[in-house]
Amino acid sequence: MNVFDRLSPYSPHILSIVRIVAGLIFLAHGTAKLLGFPASDMNPPAGSLPWIAGVIELVFGALIAIGLFTRPAAFVASGMCAFAYFIAHAPQNFFPVLNGGDAAILYCFFFLYLVFAGAGPLSLDATRGKA
Repeated sequence: MNVFDRLSPYSPHILSIVRIVAGLIFLAHGTAKLLGFPASDMNPPAGSLPWIAGVIELVFGALIAIGLFTRPAAFVASGMCAFAYFIAHAPQNFFPVLNGGDAAILYCFFFLYLVFAGAGPLSLDATRGKA
């Protein structure tokens, strides 16, 4: 048995930890847009696309972080990230590293993974038997 085989039993818990971190960072995007914390230049008007994105980041980021309704929350968050990439980032430049959309792409695909993988054992979904 090699070292990587010995790590496999920990993968469900690592999934939960990565989900928590991604959810919290996604949530911070929403608090920056809507609540001004952490302080940022973003202050979108209510009802605008950036404001709607902030609401999704705040609400669904919190759900993903705590692992509640993770699969549907991740589905919505993944779709929002794909939409944000093609609306806000792709028109600026073809290359994600130059158009600032690399985070949107990573969030999109990680949240899509959560739709299929679920929340993992460290989640409210797991305590409800829905992980």
